[in-house]
Amino acid sequence: MDFGIVASWEVNNIDFNLPIDGDFTLKTFENRKKAESSDIRVGLAKWGRKEWLGKLYPNKTKEADFLKEYSKHFNTIELNAVFYSIPPEDLIRKWKGMVAPPHKDNFLFLPKMSRVISHIKRLNQTEKETSQFIETVKLFGQHLGPILLQVGDNFGPKKLLDLELFIKELPTDQRFFIELRHEEWFSNTFHRKTVFNLFAKYNIGTVITDSAGRRDCLHMELTIPEAYIRFNGIGDDFKTIDHLRIEKWIDRIEQWLKSGLEKVYFIISRHDEQGTPELAKFAIERLNARLGANIPLIKWHIDTHIPDNSEG
Repeated sequence: MDFGIVASWEVNNIDFNLPIDGDFTLKTFENRKKAESSDIRVGLAKWGRKEWLGKLYPNKTKEADFLKEYSKHFNTIELNAVFYSIPPEDLIRKWKGMVAPPHKDNFLFLPKMSRVISHIKRLNQTEKETSQFIETVKLFGQHLGPILLQVGDNFGPKKLLDLELFIKELPTDQRFFIELRHEEWFSNTFHRKTVFNLFAKYNIGTVITDSAGRRDCLHMELTIPEAYIRFNGIGDDFKTIDHLRIEKWIDRIEQWLKSGLEKVYFIISRHDEQGTPELAKFAIERLNARLGANIPLIKWHIDTHIPDNSEG
């Protein structure tokens, strides 16, 4: 079963309210003031979806041009492609060169660290692979955003020492966010405090994941004044619920901005992905309307056939 997915009959029994802020969030914002400016980014977790042709992309767009079209709508992307293998340098340069206006100058790639590092070797003796990965994605230059490390569901508190040894060796000139999934990181008070203390000590950001089936990952702990939110939509049959969930997030982001939050990465996905752009469009419109985010609006490419009256 895919992470966080629930049966449709379960949805109406789930509490989708956001928990109160955690202790580390309160500590992070202690004695901080509202930032003079904030950076809010909304993006998806992939760009290569043919079902978006005729709406997000012009109908006859070639797959090789999907990223170029994607970058016309969004100011960031969670780059899952590099999770499966470390790409050749030429491919990084190619992707970098495809970024188009209006986001050409400020578009950010958020690369997910290779699964060889996170899931196969489980952060153990990964110095060579980690160095290679970081040096490769640095070729994005000004378009490189934070790096996401997502550890597996079975990576629990027993691996704390490996996690700390790994974090200690990460370069301090690059921002990293870590997504935890093992239930004991959240259910056990000692483990929860220990791991978030570790993140705060080394200036590592936390990923907050909002999915229907794993409400424990909605830990609401910020260890730095930046928020990385992975929002998993439910589906077309529950658009109203998903929209209300986004509104609740905007409430919380607004509160955090007043407390000194500097950056927001709001990454939207859905299991089927068909309606993900619509969900993102709604989020951008509401962030602009309520928070003055000033994110360029998504405009659909609606291709229609105009009949030729001379036919027949």
